[in-house]
Amino acid sequence: MKILLVSDLHYALKQYDWTVASAEKFDVVVIAGDHVDIAGQLAGNVQIVVLLKYFSRIAARSRVIVSSGNHDLDARDASGEKVASWMKRAMQLGIPTDGDSIEIGDTLISICPWWDGPEGKRRVQGQFERDASRRKRRWLWVYHAPPAGSPTSWNGRQSYGDSELSDWIGAYCPDVVLAGHIHEAPFKTGGSWVDQIGNTWIFNSGRQIGPIPAHVVLDIERNEASWISLAGEEHVRLDRPLKRLEGLSNLFPGPSPA
Repeated sequence: MKILLVSDLHYALKQYDWTVASAEKFDVVVIAGDHVDIAGQLAGNVQIVVLLKYFSRIAARSRVIVSSGNHDLDARDASGEKVASWMKRAMQLGIPTDGDSIEIGDTLISICPWWDGPEGKRRVQGQFERDASRRKRRWLWVYHAPPAGSPTSWNGRQSYGDSELSDWIGAYCPDVVLAGHIHEAPFKTGGSWVDQIGNTWIFNSGRQIGPIPAHVVLDIERNEASWISLAGEEHVRLDRPLKRLEGLSNLFPGPSPA
């Protein structure tokens, strides 16, 4: 299975165009939250109409998975917590999204919403508990924020990771977490697009300007992952422990995987 990870596109339509055009090269396209540009001049409900059309265009070329991020929240639930209610409209289009868990061959993928309070947190933990009982050969999570203390959550000044996610990784040990949220992490000294916590691989594609989004290509069968951005390309093997420079988070530079 070959997976494309992008995140934090924030209504950058040229980057969505690139994602549509590239989708057929991949078995799965994951857009891990923050689809909406809340600082933009266009109203959020108008952006959502356009974004849903893009999701459908991608779905016509490949399997697409979308999760919500903190910029996508547009309503409150019965407990008063913020939610991305429009993800239900994506679900009605047949697109797996918040709260869904799907099986693709021998891989189980848990798609998590951005949660805003204790009820949302409880629902996410309940999803992990249920999915742990149906675990397949591989277990992937789509979760907008990276874990606390990870270089994938470092913005150059401090870590903005999710401490609950760190605890859940320790408790359930997924094989892969596909994230975003911290735009700068892959580009900052001390940050990274990839991390390994125990046997769990963490990926954050980051965000960049221009028509092509920073993106991660994950080839599960070949045990390879690559990050492609304006800063260049980096590669890791998933069948070897992740090596880092002593005292820093940066990856050792190395050759591209064969």
